[in-house]
Amino acid sequence: MKYELYYWPGIQGRGEYVRLALEEAGASYRDVAREGGGSGAMMAAMKQGATPPFAPPFLKAGKLVIGQVANILLYLGSRHALAPKTEGGKVWVHQLQLTITDLVAEIHDTHHPLGSSLYYEDQRAPARKRTEAFWSDRVPKYLGYFEGILQDNGGSTITGRRITYVDLSLFQIVDGLRYAFPKRMKAFERKIPGLVDLHDRVASRPNIKAYLSSERRVPFNEDGIFRHYKELDA
Repeated sequence: MKYELYYWPGIQGRGEYVRLALEEAGASYRDVAREGGGSGAMMAAMKQGATPPFAPPFLKAGKLVIGQVANILLYLGSRHALAPKTEGGKVWVHQLQLTITDLVAEIHDTHHPLGSSLYYEDQRAPARKRTEAFWSDRVPKYLGYFEGILQDNGGSTITGRRITYVDLSLFQIVDGLRYAFPKRMKAFERKIPGLVDLHDRVASRPNIKAYLSSERRVPFNEDGIFRHYKELDA
């Protein structure tokens, strides 16, 4: 099956978690909105069918149209050995991915605490306040949680066995925080050696390594979720 991924062109955003899973699996897919006329095709696809997605990203898999990152990964994980085989294991990694979804939302809100409809320049002071709270309270809670799970399972992968889509997503979290907050992240990484090691091992996996060095990997920029504003990384 050749999948069709629909997400905004020009940013990694939430679509990147799906791309990483597709790339690790060696799956054939089209990143539709990055093709000529693809954005129009994406908007049109959102209005079609009996199960229209609320927003990108969404994935077409044959006749299925699947929205929401965690839901897409739940589907891909079972099909491409990126999730445990047992029902309990599948539910567990899905739960972890939903927690990552919450973290991603909080990362976005560091630079847009008042709302996405406003420019960053319109909310600089609240962004600084939100960022301070994020790094003092939320980062230790979230990353400490995942670090603890890694250590409890032997430190190799989040389940202690084969790699899952959650490991790929945690790679993206570490990579993105390094881009957005290089100074803060450098100081914090000593507290999460397991996650740092996991990031490096995921980056060295053959399919992921090839993807990261290809044009398919959209560079980080100040239009996505992870944005580097010097004043927020003091």
